[in-house]
Amino acid sequence: MNAPARTGDAVADIDTPALVLDLDAVERNIARMAAFARQHGVRWRPHAKMHKCAALAQRLVAAGAVGACVQKTAEAQALAAAGVLDLYISNEVVAPAKLARVAALARGLQQRGGRLAIAADSAEGVDRLAAALAGAQDAIDVFVEIDVGQGRCGLAPGPDAVQLARRIAAAPALRFAGLQAYHGKAQHLRGAEDRRAAIAAVLLLVRDQLDAFAQAGMPVPLVTGAGTGSMVHEAASGLYGELQSGSFLFMDADYAGNEADPEQPAFEHALFLKSQVISRNVRHAVCDAGHKSHAIDSGLPLVHRPEGGAPWRYANGGDEHGVLHAEDGQPLPELGQAVWLIPGHCDPTVNLHDWLVGVRGGLLHGHVEELLRVDARGALA
Repeated sequence: MNAPARTGDAVADIDTPALVLDLDAVERNIARMAAFARQHGVRWRPHAKMHKCAALAQRLVAAGAVGACVQKTAEAQALAAAGVLDLYISNEVVAPAKLARVAALARGLQQRGGRLAIAADSAEGVDRLAAALAGAQDAIDVFVEIDVGQGRCGLAPGPDAVQLARRIAAAPALRFAGLQAYHGKAQHLRGAEDRRAAIAAVLLLVRDQLDAFAQAGMPVPLVTGAGTGSMVHEAASGLYGELQSGSFLFMDADYAGNEADPEQPAFEHALFLKSQVISRNVRHAVCDAGHKSHAIDSGLPLVHRPEGGAPWRYANGGDEHGVLHAEDGQPLPELGQAVWLIPGHCDPTVNLHDWLVGVRGGLLHGHVEELLRVDARGALA
């Protein structure tokens, strides 16, 4: 697949539609996240399901991250093949064919000095995983996932989680690594106090679960979870030892709708969709970035104006087009003019593209410094 630009190109020469990274903003976001983790004495394992890019995962590790999270076996395989060696599948895997791939991946990573971890929330899931890994020389880490409010995977906090941890510990090829406790819905509660209250409820559940383990005489090595919208509370809790925040790296239009928390680092938008006006009339302009180039599950993109001024409003134009309306009496963009969009949801937007175009020096006068392949694009299984 042809890349939308070449290294050294001016920003103006990037073909459209294309996903563009402001590398200066990316590096500032990484530095702020690393400083935040050091300040709170917690590990950070950014979720690579957001960027799906091995080069970015390695860049985060170089800045202090302990490794990467993924949600799919195929994502883990793609990143491992590209050199990412410490991976955690923070999801349940139960299909025999996938478990065979998990076992092969674990062996391959261990042979290269790496490691693989995975989550589980059922006795049958643990037994299937143990059978797939039977005879392995080294055990893999398994986290018991508890449902702390997401309403998705995970055991209800309580004695069943302790029993599942015992089952893991009894399997020769498995090692109980701790608790997976992630509340995804809390990330997008708009009010800072609403997010604080939601995570306060999570912390009560986690604390009770840790007490249950203590009463059973079973230590919990680590509690892992948290996302960009709530991590200030998990980090300050004294209960979580690892943060899985990933969206901080790019940010998106949905996160822009959150009320800022004064304790949260000021992460910047770093991911943009470059589009171009291909049609124009007295009522509106049309750009070449429709739903095939950005996800809309969290709403339509925002229009970003690097030169300042009131933005245009992006409206639904279908698969291949976006309709732009002028706001506050502003003139419409001209035919051929670049229009920069901030995607509504970064994770599924990245999954629509083969390349991330890394730009240095800004969106107006910068140049293409590097092309980053989306290694795990379409890695859904």
